[in-house]
Amino acid sequence: MLLAKDPQLLVLLAMIFGALMLATIITTVINCKTKDASLFLTNLNSRLRAWWVMVTIFAAAILAGGGSSIILFAAISVLALREFITITPTQKSDHHSLAWAFFVMLPINYILLAVHWYGLFVIFIPVYAFLCLPICSAICGDSKNFLARTAEIQWGLMLCVYFISYAPAILSLSINGYETHAARLLCFLVFIVEISDVLQYVFGKSFGRHKIVPTISPNKTVEGFVGGILTATVVGTCMWSFTPFSPWQAALMSLLISLIGFGGGVVMSAIKRDRGIKDYSALIPGHGGMLDRIDSLCFAAPLFFHLTRYFFAH
Repeated sequence: MLLAKDPQLLVLLAMIFGALMLATIITTVINCKTKDASLFLTNLNSRLRAWWVMVTIFAAAILAGGGSSIILFAAISVLALREFITITPTQKSDHHSLAWAFFVMLPINYILLAVHWYGLFVIFIPVYAFLCLPICSAICGDSKNFLARTAEIQWGLMLCVYFISYAPAILSLSINGYETHAARLLCFLVFIVEISDVLQYVFGKSFGRHKIVPTISPNKTVEGFVGGILTATVVGTCMWSFTPFSPWQAALMSLLISLIGFGGGVVMSAIKRDRGIKDYSALIPGHGGMLDRIDSLCFAAPLFFHLTRYFFAH
């Protein structure tokens, strides 16, 4: 059993649930003292309820071990890719390419992770899927907006499948003295990226005055950015003992994944503005769609994986 090999994983998960419990208690107290709940409090309550469900599912997959985490992220990829394709103008001639993306390339990507075939995993979608998809589209004989249609499907596959799959890929890393503890690294990545997002939202709503990119994401402010990134970095530094990193390495890792996670959020907001939508879907109450929740993680996971693999794995 995973906990028998790594009892500290339970401590880490308990800390995550403890942080969620503390946030719930604080929010409940504020709600009791506030007669007329603001839009911010209403949204925060919805987000907390959704977080309890998401964290519980994530923790259950981690504790189940085996391929449970890979299955979970494969399901996330399916939902995210579906949302992305839904907002992307496609034609009947794209259906063959989409079928290949959903039913062939997505499963193969996660099967390669499950069998630890890193050499093929790392190039399968960026090389072979990129070659096959335009061929499928061209064979259908429809050249109207061919480049744009093909590029959008390719981008969706990269973002929703390849990038996010680097999160469970962390479980395959072999680090000296840390061989049975990779699940902690996955928890560390997800927790720091998501708490950075949450704290940027809270700091922005509480103290935000100066907007960073008002035409792309009006809710993102300088105050929220600085407060969220710095606090997430401090939290990540305090969690160094659960990782193979020293305190300063944990701080640097936390800072880097929080920064690129912020960039991912801005990019995904730009896509929504281009499509004229507020959220990718209404799948998760208070959070919008799956892509609204994993936008930062999609960008942070590859960076975290490669930095950890290059400097710490063998």
